[in-house]
Amino acid sequence: MENIHPWDVTPAQARAIQERLRERLIRRDDFAQIETVAGLDIGFKDGGKITRAAVVRLRLPRLELLERALARCPTSFPYIPGLLSFREIPAALEALDKLRGKPDLLLCDGQGYAHPRRFGLACHLGLLTDLPSIGVAKSRLIGEHGTLAPQKGAQTPLRHDGETIGTLLRTRAKVSPVYVSVGHRIGLETALDYVLACTTRYRLPEPTRLAHRLASDEK
Repeated sequence: MENIHPWDVTPAQARAIQERLRERLIRRDDFAQIETVAGLDIGFKDGGKITRAAVVRLRLPRLELLERALARCPTSFPYIPGLLSFREIPAALEALDKLRGKPDLLLCDGQGYAHPRRFGLACHLGLLTDLPSIGVAKSRLIGEHGTLAPQKGAQTPLRHDGETIGTLLRTRAKVSPVYVSVGHRIGLETALDYVLACTTRYRLPEPTRLAHRLASDEK
């Protein structure tokens, strides 16, 4: 992993880092073959004092569970909307380091390019790990969109300031959609294909759903 910036920064410095690193994002397909995918879910314990990251790695296309890992780190950055990656990524990196095998693709429970500075969690983590990454969020951070059809697979663009920043994707018929945006080294159309390929009968794709369940089942 490339050490591209310090973590002990002020909010103003964090925003400047996002603006600078955004220029390094690759928002097109830039990979040879994807055989395994890792899902990440990040939460907090002890009133936010401990950041807990869960990661699972699955083999495509059957979504066979290969391994999983948990990491717990002291939380060192305050809760500030738009800067959550500075609060969450240190634990995510530690969890990824615990995997025996390196995933070919990251699915992050959070935003990617659909972010005020176009540098959400999936962008930040993808750039740090140099892995193709996708943001799959349960709620909208910014942007506007049209009406979404009720059937599984329905899509509609998410736009902000005249730019398409992501897509609303219906992963289950008549169930609330997810908000898909690219992170790094993958295009939006391909990202949508992989999110659907990772989705079974639940709203969330299996990698992030299983990571969330692992985190929730922690003893």
